[in-house]
Amino acid sequence: MKTHLKDYWLFIIFSILMAIGFSLDLSIAHGVFDNFYSFFLTMVKFVPAVFILIGLFDVWVDKKIIEKHLGEDSGFLAYFWAMVLASTTVGGLYVAFPVASALYKKGASPRIIFSYIGTAAVCRIPMTLFEASYVGVSFTAIRWLVSIPLVIISSIIMEKMIAEKDLANISDAA
Repeated sequence: MKTHLKDYWLFIIFSILMAIGFSLDLSIAHGVFDNFYSFFLTMVKFVPAVFILIGLFDVWVDKKIIEKHLGEDSGFLAYFWAMVLASTTVGGLYVAFPVASALYKKGASPRIIFSYIGTAAVCRIPMTLFEASYVGVSFTAIRWLVSIPLVIISSIIMEKMIAEKDLANISDAA
């Protein structure tokens, strides 16, 4: 029983603090709960669909295809495919991390997975359209021209820094 409590210590502390906040009728507790509830509903809407799609991806897409186009021996075109996949990702990093894990298990190279996650964080099409409408197309284009090379460079550096066994542990934990 004690080991299970250690796994949920953050949620337990959150629950205790929320109970105290509600009992004292603190407005911040109500705001925190509203945000938590909103994020929880978002997760409930996205996560089941994500796991269904990842399951279909796992069954339908052959490992050899991923290894060929996104694996260790793939060329610079692999970054393009990672960016195309990431830019069409809806749901942000809620979706990107499980997809990245599935790509890793199918044989994608770590640098391509890191590029996918980085691109999913900064270059999604819905986010880009929203940004362009508020700050302008020129700013958005400059941000893409700066962000994409930095994502690629940082993904190459991260691949060299992280040992293969650590990557396997990360994927197993997911």
